[in-house]
Amino acid sequence: MEINLEKLAFDIDFHPSDNLVAAGLINGDLHLYRYTADSVPVRLLEVHAHTESCRAVRFINGGRALLTGSPDHSILATDVETGSTIARLDNAHEAAVNRLINLTESTVASGDDEGCIKVWDTRQRSCSNSFEVHEDYISDMTFASDAMKILATSGDGTLSVCNLRRNKVQAQSEFSEDELLSVVIMKNGRKVVCGSQTGIILLYSWGCFKDCSDRFVDLSPNSIDTMLKLDEDRIITGSENGLINLIGILPNRVIQPIAEHSEYPVERLAFSHDRKFLGSIAHDQMLKLWDLDNILPGSESTQRNEAGEIDSDDDEMDVDVDADSKSNKANKTKHASNGHALGGSNNFFADL
Repeated sequence: MEINLEKLAFDIDFHPSDNLVAAGLINGDLHLYRYTADSVPVRLLEVHAHTESCRAVRFINGGRALLTGSPDHSILATDVETGSTIARLDNAHEAAVNRLINLTESTVASGDDEGCIKVWDTRQRSCSNSFEVHEDYISDMTFASDAMKILATSGDGTLSVCNLRRNKVQAQSEFSEDELLSVVIMKNGRKVVCGSQTGIILLYSWGCFKDCSDRFVDLSPNSIDTMLKLDEDRIITGSENGLINLIGILPNRVIQPIAEHSEYPVERLAFSHDRKFLGSIAHDQMLKLWDLDNILPGSESTQRNEAGEIDSDDDEMDVDVDADSKSNKANKTKHASNGHALGGSNNFFADL
């Protein structure tokens, strides 16, 4: 299935229990579609969410609301049923909001262009944690739920581990040769896999984040912009050449190309709630829904948990960040405008 979004999309997310998919567009619009296997997808909502691009979108509160982030520094919560604004925080970050992820049922995390990560508690209606960890934009984040740690990659070429229980940056890797763009946790929590701008996949062992333990250099010379964990041994990657590949981890190998979105870079990949469809967006302004049973036989038996189980009693690892080993790389050029505060973080989630 294909959906012509008519604008460049930066992010997509699927509803956690229904056949709905949302897309955030370059013009600040938020689109919501209903899809079925045997009919054309139908657009249910078109909301002008932000004055600048809508870079990040996530379903929250069991799919009752959509959260979006933008270079206008704001985070917006939109009602899925009506499209009405639930709450808006115009000063959520001091820089452009680039990524959003779900943590628990009542917390989400956001990352910005200056390397700051914030955790928002929807029950306390406030920012509960803030980490000034990176020198460049937050490119991707994932959550180790058992250990209560956020792992983030950045344009400064490092991987970080933020401990929510201790409210501290617990570990940060040495600087790699290029930007890190994507991250997943594999092998039942024992390995962290990062995609890079040069197409190299870096593998880190859990608890030893200073330097990577392995490098997979034979995938592609094209940047690995997005990754999805299929199971504990395989990931799906989206690259700037438009190809979507199935990759094996330890042993590291290209199992097979599974789709070609277009000749343009793949911006984001996501699974539908039942894992029957793989969603992809690229710079061709199209949202494509791939039937996993057709392109990937046996996909219905893969595991659904991205993070895997992690030993939470590992707080002695790589504890301190070396303040002197900072990157001199220039920040990724992105346009961002200053937001104007309409309310503080304490009342952002008041209506959620």
